[in-house]
Amino acid sequence: MKFSFESRVSSLEFQVPNSRYNTRNPKPETRNPVSGRALAAILVLFLSTLYPLPSTLAFSLSPPEQFEAFDMPGDGGGSIGLSWRAAPFDGPAFRYQVYLADQEQGPFTQFIEFPANTHYKSDVDRPWWSWDRTRSLHFYQVTSTRDLRLVNGRPYFFKVAITDGTQTVDGPIRSAVPEPNLFNWAKANNLLLMVLFSALVLIAIAHAKRRPNIFLRRIPGLDAVEEAIGRATEMGRPILYLTGSDDMSSLSTIAATVILGQVAKRTAAYDTQLKVPHRDPIVMAVCQEIVKESYLEAGRPDAYREDSNFFITSDQFSYTAAVDGIMLRDRPAANFFMGFYYAEALLLAETGAGTGAIQIAGTDADLQLPFFITTCDYTLIGEELYAASAYLSREPVLVGTLRGQDLGKAFLLVSIVVGTVLATIGALAGTQAFVPLLQIFRDFK
Repeated sequence: MKFSFESRVSSLEFQVPNSRYNTRNPKPETRNPVSGRALAAILVLFLSTLYPLPSTLAFSLSPPEQFEAFDMPGDGGGSIGLSWRAAPFDGPAFRYQVYLADQEQGPFTQFIEFPANTHYKSDVDRPWWSWDRTRSLHFYQVTSTRDLRLVNGRPYFFKVAITDGTQTVDGPIRSAVPEPNLFNWAKANNLLLMVLFSALVLIAIAHAKRRPNIFLRRIPGLDAVEEAIGRATEMGRPILYLTGSDDMSSLSTIAATVILGQVAKRTAAYDTQLKVPHRDPIVMAVCQEIVKESYLEAGRPDAYREDSNFFITSDQFSYTAAVDGIMLRDRPAANFFMGFYYAEALLLAETGAGTGAIQIAGTDADLQLPFFITTCDYTLIGEELYAASAYLSREPVLVGTLRGQDLGKAFLLVSIVVGTVLATIGALAGTQAFVPLLQIFRDFK
């Protein structure tokens, strides 16, 4: 290794007490303008290149401090958290090793190793009300995997070691027992929002009972129900009502059966024949009771016919072909397509349009909406299907529920706008001041 030293002294004379002068030249003798201190520094630097100091003299490794093992809060079990204080010498040159054993005496097995400047508690994605997000503590979560399975209720022993590649220092041994928890505090915001939304719906229902004439947005497809039933009555033709292709676990099927009750009341009052073919026996049984109850409420139990609801088949296209045959033979004056539909949507609606019937459809199947809009006279899009029962019956409970849902959606829309503005301001200003407020609307694991 080469060294260069440049003296910044322009002229320097060393005066020694016993210096001799030339009698012929009174100018004193000059020596090399390099001080003794500079020579010593050069000598130390040269020796340090030949014999480098060991790293242990620069940093003395110490075991991880404040090491803790604990059951992870708010989970279903099978998970343990490990935390320890960050060391002053944490950096990529040092690494932490995590060991696990079934007994305190061992043997311990290493299952993870990572650089000492990673895995902090601040890196964990948890809300502020359930987690201390600090960078002064390291954190590692031990979870069950294919190679490592943690059994709930069984104690496990852990230790963390620090290494620089040449030596390793072990920390203390700690134990923890994984257990399932009854409540996940990370989702407390979901509970809070649910309680607020439920209270809003109850307040809206109470308001609807006091004021029955609450304004509801006009839906042309539902206003046409009276027209379609009246047209079928005048023509002496039946009404065909379909509840979709899903079972009773589908929300759209439930909405379709509720609307069927309102349509059945009007067909009972007008003495119009109603036909409801089914492809699910459970849906058929539910619709039979709904139609029977509607005829009782209309004061026409004698007009109820058991064969108005009938089962065809569970096969998709066999059911479609049978319903198309009913349309072509009986030529109903009005067709109602309510519920969830699949590829049979266009086959049914196109056949009904060919018979000249008034067709009213309602579905939340976004892939089938274009076919219904094209072939039907009126189409209820998405949530209009769920609002139809309240719109037709004007029942205070249903109307209040609908109003409460609208107020809740308005609150969420305002929250989205405000949250977007705050997140943008925080990103531009480089501040995390708005994070606690924004986390209230997040869904954490």
